[in-house]
Amino acid sequence: MAITSTNWASAQRRSTEAPPAEVAGFLQELLTRRLTAFIGGVDGKTISRWAASDVSTIRDLNVEQRLRTAYAIARMLLEWSSPQTVRAWFIGLNPHLDDASPATALRDGHLQEVAAAARIFIAGG
Repeated sequence: MAITSTNWASAQRRSTEAPPAEVAGFLQELLTRRLTAFIGGVDGKTISRWAASDVSTIRDLNVEQRLRTAYAIARMLLEWSSPQTVRAWFIGLNPHLDDASPATALRDGHLQEVAAAARIFIAGG
């Protein structure tokens, strides 16, 4: 099954419209609090506060971009793979990211590269 630009655009739109609590909560449940915090570059307690709506905004634009990108990618991958496979994809070494894990590449700010690697994964490449 091939991914289309419409699939990616839909995932991006959903990530843009989602409140921070949904983004943090979804990622925390799918990837774990620790991995979500790693991607965001924040501590786990901060992720939990966002997920619980104790804090309603993410003040650091870079953190928000990383988490929203991870959210969009995860949503897109879940259309084709199981939660276990998606979680493994985020932590595994990826040849399309110079053998870095997608989680590390996201944390390092390589958002476009990780999105492209996710589309390649879905396409079977």
